Order: sequence, then structure tokens, then C-alpha cells
Amino acid sequence: MLELFGFFLLIIIGIELLETIKAYLKDKVVHSEIVLEVALIAIARKVIILDLKEYDSIVILGIAALIITISLSYYIVRGKLRIDLSNTPDQKP
Repeated sequence: MLELFGFFLLIIIGIELLETIKAYLKDKVVHSEIVLEVALIAIARKVIILDLKEYDSIVILGIAALIITISLSYYIVRGKLRIDLSNTPDQKP
């Protein structure tokens, strides 16, 4: 069952990567928000299919630190995006 869920998350990662490429080709800009989402999904997949007996505690702590770091980065990027969007003047037709 976990393998099936891991495969499903792998499909989601692929779709998100395609969205990143599509956004880059359209806007010529790499959207860091999408890249961070892909990273979080990939780490979530790793955690879900992780066998705790195979890894040392230092590796598990490293994965936890990675999750926290990417989550904070995502929070900061989303916050900056909201600030940037709120500072744009409203355009009336």
C-alpha cells in the first residue's frame, strides 16, 4: 500500500515539474514557490516510504531539518509574494 502511495506522489512530483517547465517557458522566470512545493512533495514521499530500521537517527534528524528549512523557505516566499501582490495598484478597466 505504501508503494502505491509513493508512486502516486511520484506522479504528482512529475506533474509539478512539468508545471515548473511550462511556467518557465511562458514567463522566462523560475517560480521558486513551485520548486519548493516539488521539494516538499518529494521529501514527504521519502518520509512515507521510509523504513526507520534502515537509517541512523542522524539521517532522520537531517530529513527533519530539511523539511523545516524548506517549509520556512516556502512560508517566506509565499509571504513575500503576498506583500508584492498587495503593493500593486489596482487596475481599473
